[in-house]
Amino acid sequence: MSLLIGVYELQWHLLLPVFLLFLWRRGQREPLYRAHWDERFGSVACRLERPLWVHSASMGEIRGAAPLVRALLAAGYPVWITTLTPAGRTAALKLFEEAIAQGRAQVSYVPLELGWAVRRLIRRVRPRAALMTEIDTWPVLLTTIRRQGVPLCIANAQYPKKSIERDRKWGGFRAGIFPAYELVLCKSETHAQRFRAVGCEQVVIAGETRFDLPVSPQQIAAAQALLGPWQLATAAPGQRPVLCFASAIVGEDEQFIEAIAQVQAGLQATGLPRPLVVYVPRSPQRFDTVAQLFEAAGLRVARRSRMLDATLQPTPDAPDMAGVDVLLGDSLGEMYFYLALSQVVVVGASFVPLGAHNVIEPLALKKPVMVGHSIWGIEYPGVEALAAGVLQQHMTIPGLSAALVKLLTSPADYAAAIAGAEAFYAEHGGATARHMATLVPWLERR
Repeated sequence: MSLLIGVYELQWHLLLPVFLLFLWRRGQREPLYRAHWDERFGSVACRLERPLWVHSASMGEIRGAAPLVRALLAAGYPVWITTLTPAGRTAALKLFEEAIAQGRAQVSYVPLELGWAVRRLIRRVRPRAALMTEIDTWPVLLTTIRRQGVPLCIANAQYPKKSIERDRKWGGFRAGIFPAYELVLCKSETHAQRFRAVGCEQVVIAGETRFDLPVSPQQIAAAQALLGPWQLATAAPGQRPVLCFASAIVGEDEQFIEAIAQVQAGLQATGLPRPLVVYVPRSPQRFDTVAQLFEAAGLRVARRSRMLDATLQPTPDAPDMAGVDVLLGDSLGEMYFYLALSQVVVVGASFVPLGAHNVIEPLALKKPVMVGHSIWGIEYPGVEALAAGVLQQHMTIPGLSAALVKLLTSPADYAAAIAGAEAFYAEHGGATARHMATLVPWLERR
């Protein structure tokens, strides 16, 4: 294993100019990729005393880990947070703004897969322990952390079936990295069995801390204030049906445009008003492209950035929503507002082979949720939610469209779906407390 990791790191050194060029070109679309390059080489200035190092690669992961990070801060642990992507870094700065201002937390990029860069960060931060989230198997990062004597664990841990298949295809190299974790706090019994099978010794089922994410009361209130003026069925039966496509990604827009046309026709046949579609692309860089696609399809689009102010109230020149087909959610951090407007939610990255995005947020608002054929990324809680009947999976766009029409035209089915979502969400809460019950004693022993 050490030899393989050495060869892998050598390749990183040889290809480093290529990777840096990739970052630079990526910065043409996302300027933050061209910022803070010193952090990617471990050059940071730590003002914290022996912090706990928490790494969450992406925006989704850092948001999911937020309840746990807040619990650690409340317990008195200073926290050094690293992320891989600009979106993750920006989200961390916003989520923990108060703790950062108080000198209890700091944020940086994680070092690249270069042992000397990881060692530099460890020397400067002097972490009491390192906590990764979700699924993190960067070989140089993890082995260097262990070789430097830093205790290492993983929270919200998952080992999806698709990852197992990929690891077997590559000879099990990545699976051989998992025993670097001294403690695995995983999402379910299924994942626990998989971690044990690859050699992890201390494995605890702690659940998913996303179930403990606070719901923004300001965003919910802002949405509720618009339900009446916009005459949406979320406020009262018989008014305008409304559905949300959340976290849609490249390759899904055209499919969802087709679904919208089919739902429009299906609802019209039942005598219901034309639906309002709330459409939230995953990437900010795609906002303009998505707006153009919808307009080219003959749909009338209103953009949140141009019609709502900072408090999510309509501006004086906001359009009449009766004439709008699509509300484009071209903003960040306002997902609960978009979900609260909607009766039913379709979650993206599931109608392309990318495993689906988070279904917990719509379930938290007691919304019926639908996904496509690809859900390996949400194996937990996807499998459990499917079994409980609170998540619907559809393999085709016509199947999705028919299910949406059925749900939006059947009050009994809709009420049952909401009740199921409420019970499911309540059953899966409390993961943060379960994480802390194991994590704090583990930290204190170190």
